[in-house]
Amino acid sequence: MENTRELFQVMTRRFGFLNKNCCSAGGFDISLIQSHILYEIEHQHKPSIQQVAEALGTDITTFSRQIQSLIKMNLVKKTPDPNDRRISILSLTTEGIYVATTIDEQMNDYLNEVFSHMNDFEKETVLRSIKLLNQAMAKSSLCCTTPMG
Repeated sequence: MENTRELFQVMTRRFGFLNKNCCSAGGFDISLIQSHILYEIEHQHKPSIQQVAEALGTDITTFSRQIQSLIKMNLVKKTPDPNDRRISILSLTTEGIYVATTIDEQMNDYLNEVFSHMNDFEKETVLRSIKLLNQAMAKSSLCCTTPMG
């Protein structure tokens, strides 16, 4: 039987998740958590700070620090919700959209290159397996207390 943890350790390492900065885009070095935040803001409709923190499974204190650094970099803006001033809505600035799009392109290029070493059947098998794994993780009571902090 293969060592399951070792398989995930190697995949994580090869994916570059352990790199302090996952991506460079628009002259910015973006950490992995920051790239996840930009992705969530881009893909949710006018999300609040709480919604993005929840989606990433990270505590609000750590998350707030990350948001502040993204605001300082002028990639994210925070505006009060017109219906409830206590809630802050997050959106990407023009620079933020550019950086998020660039990271997206870099990741897609990387994944396309990785998948180019497989035939169509192998690629479909991997993608179907990842979907199954994600679904099972969503059902797990231990899941989603991510080590992202």
